[in-house]
Amino acid sequence: MPKKLSLFTVILMFAVFAACQEKRPSPSASASCSFSDGKTIKTDYSSPRAKGRKIFGGLVPYGEVWRLGANEATTFVTTANLTAGGKDIPAGSYTLFAVPGQDKWTLVISKKTGEWGVPYPEGNDFARIDMKASQLSSPMENFTISYDQKGESCVLNAAWENTKASVEFAEKK
Repeated sequence: MPKKLSLFTVILMFAVFAACQEKRPSPSASASCSFSDGKTIKTDYSSPRAKGRKIFGGLVPYGEVWRLGANEATTFVTTANLTAGGKDIPAGSYTLFAVPGQDKWTLVISKKTGEWGVPYPEGNDFARIDMKASQLSSPMENFTISYDQKGESCVLNAAWENTKASVEFAEKK
Protein backbone atom coordinates (compact mmCIF):
# COMPACT_ATOMS: atom_id res chain seq x y z
CA MET A 1 0.00 0.00 0.00
CA PRO A 2 2.78 2.56 0.78
CA LYS A 3 4.28 2.09 -2.74
CA LYS A 4 0.90 2.74 -4.35
CA LEU A 5 0.39 5.81 -2.18
CA SER A 6 3.85 7.07 -3.05
CA LEU A 7 3.27 6.58 -6.78
CA PHE A 8 -0.13 8.27 -6.49
CA THR A 9 1.46 11.22 -4.67
CA VAL A 10 4.12 11.64 -7.36
CA ILE A 11 1.52 11.49 -10.14
CA LEU A 12 -0.72 13.97 -8.32
CA MET A 13 2.19 16.37 -7.75
CA PHE A 14 3.16 16.17 -11.43
CA ALA A 15 -0.45 16.86 -12.49
CA VAL A 16 -0.71 19.86 -10.16
CA PHE A 17 2.66 21.20 -11.36
CA ALA A 18 1.66 20.80 -15.02
CA ALA A 19 -1.70 22.49 -14.43
CA CYS A 20 -0.03 25.43 -12.69
CA GLN A 21 2.39 26.09 -15.52
CA GLU A 22 1.43 29.28 -17.32
CA LYS A 23 1.33 28.96 -21.08
CA ARG A 24 3.90 31.11 -22.83
CA PRO A 25 2.32 33.97 -24.78
CA SER A 26 4.78 33.22 -27.60
CA PRO A 27 4.99 29.42 -27.75
CA SER A 28 7.93 27.52 -29.19
CA ALA A 29 7.67 26.42 -32.82
CA SER A 30 9.86 24.70 -35.37
CA ALA A 31 10.21 24.42 -39.15
CA SER A 32 12.46 22.25 -41.28
CA CYS A 33 13.28 21.30 -44.83
CA SER A 34 15.11 18.30 -46.29
CA PHE A 35 17.21 18.01 -49.40
CA SER A 36 17.18 14.93 -51.64
CA ASP A 37 20.43 13.63 -50.08
CA GLY A 38 18.87 13.70 -46.57
CA LYS A 39 20.64 16.85 -45.37
CA THR A 40 18.40 19.29 -43.55
CA ILE A 41 17.73 22.84 -42.41
CA LYS A 42 15.94 23.27 -39.08
CA THR A 43 14.73 26.50 -37.50
CA ASP A 44 13.49 26.79 -33.90
CA TYR A 45 11.74 30.00 -32.86
CA SER A 46 9.06 31.45 -30.61
CA SER A 47 5.79 32.45 -32.25
CA PRO A 48 4.31 35.73 -30.94
CA ARG A 49 0.66 36.68 -31.55
CA ALA A 50 -0.52 39.94 -33.15
CA LYS A 51 -3.34 40.52 -30.61
CA GLY A 52 -4.74 43.42 -32.64
CA ARG A 53 -1.44 45.32 -32.64
CA LYS A 54 0.19 47.01 -35.64
CA ILE A 55 3.19 44.74 -36.19
CA PHE A 56 5.47 45.85 -39.03
CA GLY A 57 6.18 49.57 -38.91
CA GLY A 58 4.77 49.55 -35.34
CA LEU A 59 5.73 46.90 -32.76
CA VAL A 60 8.53 45.80 -35.14
CA PRO A 61 10.00 49.01 -36.62
CA TYR A 62 11.08 49.15 -40.24
CA GLY A 63 14.83 49.40 -40.80
CA GLU A 64 15.85 47.96 -37.40
CA VAL A 65 17.22 44.51 -36.55
CA TRP A 66 14.49 42.25 -35.17
CA ARG A 67 15.02 38.87 -33.50
CA LEU A 68 12.68 37.13 -35.99
CA GLY A 69 10.30 35.84 -33.35
CA ALA A 70 10.16 36.26 -29.58
CA ASN A 71 11.86 35.04 -26.41
CA GLU A 72 15.04 33.07 -27.14
CA ALA A 73 16.93 33.84 -30.33
CA THR A 74 15.76 32.02 -33.46
CA THR A 75 18.10 29.17 -34.34
CA PHE A 76 19.10 28.02 -37.81
CA VAL A 77 20.89 24.68 -38.04
CA THR A 78 21.92 23.22 -41.38
CA THR A 79 23.64 19.91 -42.08
CA ALA A 80 24.18 21.02 -45.68
CA ASN A 81 26.50 23.62 -47.11
CA LEU A 82 24.15 26.26 -48.53
CA THR A 83 24.08 29.19 -50.85
CA ALA A 84 21.58 32.06 -50.70
CA GLY A 85 21.61 35.47 -52.32
CA GLY A 86 25.12 34.83 -53.66
CA LYS A 87 26.48 34.02 -50.20
CA ASP A 88 27.86 30.66 -49.08
CA ILE A 89 26.72 29.34 -45.69
CA PRO A 90 28.69 26.34 -44.41
CA ALA A 91 26.89 23.57 -42.52
CA GLY A 92 26.57 24.57 -38.87
CA SER A 93 24.53 26.41 -36.26
CA TYR A 94 23.56 30.06 -36.53
CA THR A 95 21.09 32.59 -35.15
CA LEU A 96 18.62 34.41 -37.40
CA PHE A 97 17.58 38.04 -37.23
CA ALA A 98 15.85 40.21 -39.82
CA VAL A 99 15.65 43.85 -40.83
CA PRO A 100 12.08 44.36 -42.05
CA GLY A 101 11.28 46.99 -44.63
CA GLN A 102 8.11 47.93 -46.47
CA ASP A 103 9.26 46.47 -49.80
CA LYS A 104 12.33 44.41 -48.92
CA TRP A 105 13.67 42.61 -45.91
CA THR A 106 17.19 41.55 -45.01
CA LEU A 107 17.90 38.22 -43.35
CA VAL A 108 20.78 38.46 -40.87
CA ILE A 109 22.63 35.22 -40.19
CA SER A 110 24.68 35.57 -37.01
CA LYS A 111 27.65 33.42 -35.98
CA LYS A 112 26.78 33.93 -32.31
CA THR A 113 24.49 31.25 -30.90
CA GLY A 114 22.90 30.43 -27.56
CA GLU A 115 21.84 33.97 -26.65
CA TRP A 116 18.47 35.43 -25.74
CA GLY A 117 16.77 37.21 -28.64
CA VAL A 118 17.84 40.70 -27.55
CA PRO A 119 20.08 42.59 -27.63
CA TYR A 120 21.24 41.96 -31.18
CA PRO A 121 24.89 40.74 -31.04
CA GLU A 122 26.55 43.41 -33.20
CA GLY A 123 29.75 42.42 -34.95
CA ASN A 124 28.76 38.74 -35.23
CA ASP A 125 27.06 38.78 -38.64
CA PHE A 126 28.03 35.90 -40.87
CA ALA A 127 25.93 37.15 -43.78
CA ARG A 128 23.15 39.54 -44.70
CA ILE A 129 20.87 38.34 -47.48
CA ASP A 130 18.04 40.15 -49.26
CA MET A 131 14.56 38.71 -48.75
CA LYS A 132 11.55 39.22 -50.98
CA ALA A 133 8.64 40.84 -49.12
CA SER A 134 5.06 40.39 -50.26
CA GLN A 135 1.55 41.03 -48.93
CA LEU A 136 -0.48 38.12 -47.57
CA SER A 137 -4.00 37.64 -48.95
CA SER A 138 -5.37 37.57 -45.39
CA PRO A 139 -3.95 38.61 -42.00
CA MET A 140 -1.92 36.10 -40.00
CA GLU A 141 -2.34 36.22 -36.20
CA ASN A 142 0.63 33.98 -35.31
CA PHE A 143 4.17 34.74 -36.45
CA THR A 144 5.16 31.70 -38.50
CA ILE A 145 8.36 30.45 -40.08
CA SER A 146 7.89 27.75 -42.68
CA TYR A 147 9.83 26.15 -45.52
CA ASP A 148 8.62 25.38 -49.03
CA GLN A 149 10.39 22.82 -51.17
CA LYS A 150 11.22 24.36 -54.54
CA GLY A 151 12.96 21.75 -56.68
CA GLU A 152 16.34 21.22 -55.03
CA SER A 153 15.96 24.33 -52.86
CA CYS A 154 14.30 25.21 -49.55
CA VAL A 155 12.50 28.54 -49.35
CA LEU A 156 12.30 30.04 -45.85
CA ASN A 157 9.11 32.06 -45.30
CA ALA A 158 8.57 34.39 -42.35
CA ALA A 159 4.94 35.51 -42.19
CA TRP A 160 2.97 37.67 -39.76
CA GLU A 161 0.25 40.27 -39.84
CA ASN A 162 -0.08 41.14 -43.57
CA THR A 163 3.48 40.40 -44.68
CA LYS A 164 5.52 37.42 -45.85
CA ALA A 165 9.27 37.63 -46.41
CA SER A 166 11.08 34.82 -48.25
CA VAL A 167 14.57 33.70 -49.11
CA GLU A 168 15.71 30.64 -51.07
CA PHE A 169 18.47 28.32 -49.83
CA ALA A 170 20.09 25.92 -52.27
CA GLU A 171 22.42 23.13 -51.30
CA LYS A 172 25.95 23.89 -52.42
CA LYS A 173 27.33 20.77 -54.09
